[in-house]
Amino acid sequence: MTKDVIALTPTMPDVRTLLAGLYAGGPDLRVRTAADGAVVQLCTPDGTTLVSIEAPILIHTPGEPARLLGTGTTTPDTPVWWTEARATTAVPEAGQLAGSFAGRLATVLGGTTWPPEAATTDVIPLTIDTTTTPANTTPHPAIDVLTDTTAVVLQDRPVIPMTSWLSDALRTAITSDRALHIVTPNTARLTLPTRNALGGHPHRWVVQDPQDGYYDGLSGAVLRWHNGTFAPTRATSGTTPVAPAFTNTTETGERQLILALRTRHPADDQLILGRALETTWHHLTGAPPNGWSTAEPVNLPWSTRQLTDLARRRAPHPTSLIAIGHPDRPALATIRIARTTAGVEEDITLALGYGEHEPPPLEAIPSLAEALATADHGLTSMLTSLRHGPRDLTIPPHIATPPNPVALTLGPDTVHDIGTHHAQHPPLNLTPTPLGPTSRPALHYPLGDGTNDQTWTTLNRLTQHLRTGT
Repeated sequence: MTKDVIALTPTMPDVRTLLAGLYAGGPDLRVRTAADGAVVQLCTPDGTTLVSIEAPILIHTPGEPARLLGTGTTTPDTPVWWTEARATTAVPEAGQLAGSFAGRLATVLGGTTWPPEAATTDVIPLTIDTTTTPANTTPHPAIDVLTDTTAVVLQDRPVIPMTSWLSDALRTAITSDRALHIVTPNTARLTLPTRNALGGHPHRWVVQDPQDGYYDGLSGAVLRWHNGTFAPTRATSGTTPVAPAFTNTTETGERQLILALRTRHPADDQLILGRALETTWHHLTGAPPNGWSTAEPVNLPWSTRQLTDLARRRAPHPTSLIAIGHPDRPALATIRIARTTAGVEEDITLALGYGEHEPPPLEAIPSLAEALATADHGLTSMLTSLRHGPRDLTIPPHIATPPNPVALTLGPDTVHDIGTHHAQHPPLNLTPTPLGPTSRPALHYPLGDGTNDQTWTTLNRLTQHLRTGT
């Protein structure tokens, strides 16, 4: 697997400290920059990239290193500088070079490294002939194998976050009309942003299991490497077998509350985005989000003004963001902001994790719906659901039960477009609660407590009725 080594330091690595780390390979290696200076690469004289180092990131969000590197990780108190080095798999010594680079930074600046056993301060001599080694031809430092159809990224981390490395690798794959395949051991888990990024064909999470070989961590399909890509195997019947490891699960009693919100706002200079998410977060946890970012680790203190400014600078192109909560109450949201003909739209998914003896606050959903629908949040719809899943909100490579609907809320403009009378009278044993002015109400449809999968039938019949509105 590719070696990712991270230095966590209380102060920012300065130029002198970075140079001391880069000399881990001795004076014969070369240093160059990539990605408009955001990445520094340690290379052989002929251009082979050995180690790529991303610009240090200042993390203000408490608990973020432990969330992504493991709860047993010993890290300095936040704020902390996160400097990530990624070694190529093409040269055996590259992983040691990355470890020596990170170890030198941690030693000089009084920090720690992950994984701790990778850190040294040794000079790492290369046993390869640097004059004959073929140059690394992959278009991105995170991509380990590149074929005509597939970009393969090897990851050996406990949690696979949607880092800026990985996000760039995904963009590189998409723009070159390739699939992105992330290969991990069977002990790895995905964060929700990474899971969402791999949400459809042709991208895959490829899990390497000692007994079952390769399988898809999201579908369970047994895979094999064929013609330059990981493809499903076929049984004699023509079907694709499911790996036994994928179905080997244990019920823990942990649950996840999931809210899918959509908002729409007029595009004007006074618009502040993120307020619907902030209201939802505060309503369900008692506090606003802790931080936000465009990638993981989430490093910026929560600010609706700053995220609005970013979305405005990027318009008319869409902006994708991540928000994170306090470690005591696992909560994570993905936000997609897009400029459309109807205005500025936010597509938000918020997930909150609860332990076996922590009841999700379902009783707070009706009042949340009223707060979103009656204030100036531009709510168009909100679907609330409950599922069994890890409290820490990570995605293990096992079969997952689908969420069960709890409630559907429609904003006043949505109800008006459907037809108020039609929306208020579905052909079901279901009476929606009107919210706000009677002349232009929002509607809240309670569907269940999340324990009965028959509520999907109710939701499907309700949505079919609403689509026929006039």
